[in-house]
Amino acid sequence: MNGLDEPHLVNLVNPVKNAVSARLRGYGKTAAMAATSVAGESPIFLLDYAVRFLRVALLLSVWRIVMARHPVAGGMSLGEVLTYTLVAELFAEQFACRIGLEDSLWDGNVATRFARPMSLVEQFTSETVGKWAVGWVLCSIPLLLAAPLLGVDPWPASVAAGLLFAVSMVLSVSIGLALEFIMGALLVWFQLSPWSINRTRDAIAALVSGRVIPLALLPWGLGRAFEWLPFAAAVSAPLRIFIGAGDPLCLLAVQAAWAIGLWPVALWMWRANRQRLAGYGG
Repeated sequence: MNGLDEPHLVNLVNPVKNAVSARLRGYGKTAAMAATSVAGESPIFLLDYAVRFLRVALLLSVWRIVMARHPVAGGMSLGEVLTYTLVAELFAEQFACRIGLEDSLWDGNVATRFARPMSLVEQFTSETVGKWAVGWVLCSIPLLLAAPLLGVDPWPASVAAGLLFAVSMVLSVSIGLALEFIMGALLVWFQLSPWSINRTRDAIAALVSGRVIPLALLPWGLGRAFEWLPFAAAVSAPLRIFIGAGDPLCLLAVQAAWAIGLWPVALWMWRANRQRLAGYGG
């Protein structure tokens, strides 16, 4: 008899199906626990979302003032800059892509994570997604609904731009997670405090990622140089695709190259530094 009969196929498929279902349930429960812990981590957590509303309102006002006499700058119209700014805030948590790895290393919590049935990448990713869900419900969705009141068009340049933006965001998060684990490995290697490396990373990312100021508006052609860096691939690229600025296929190719190139480095650095956790505090 050629091939496998139906009972044998069922016996092969069912264990795989059950294993996948169990893993997905684990992801879901981890994300749900992280979501419910947001309020417990800070008694004033709602203030963070209020500050985000205020920040985007101020940025929109600043751009309107700056571009009042020149409604087109760096190839971007005022409307595109406003949409760019709004969408950057809608996905601020995804673009920042902070998973709490530094704090976990610093307080030694990472040691208990090695005993769990999920890998560190799976644990931190699931928890981060759960926290993102809270941010979307309490901030991003209300901000999106308030876009007409702010005088901003929140929609992508086209249907194709919207679909490519979704693909770009997956690559963006992948790059952000890889960078997070690389930064964590550097933290352990050099025995630094999490606050020092976070300040350095925030300063670099604010300048070269395009999250606050579109790279096209930077002077002296700096934006063209910065757009090849991983920070820009994680932030500027999806935003440019959203507003229809630049070649989306080229932007996606750069993102894919960084995602493919960074993850092997991140995993290698993490394995190489695993034994140093005891000395760091983990």
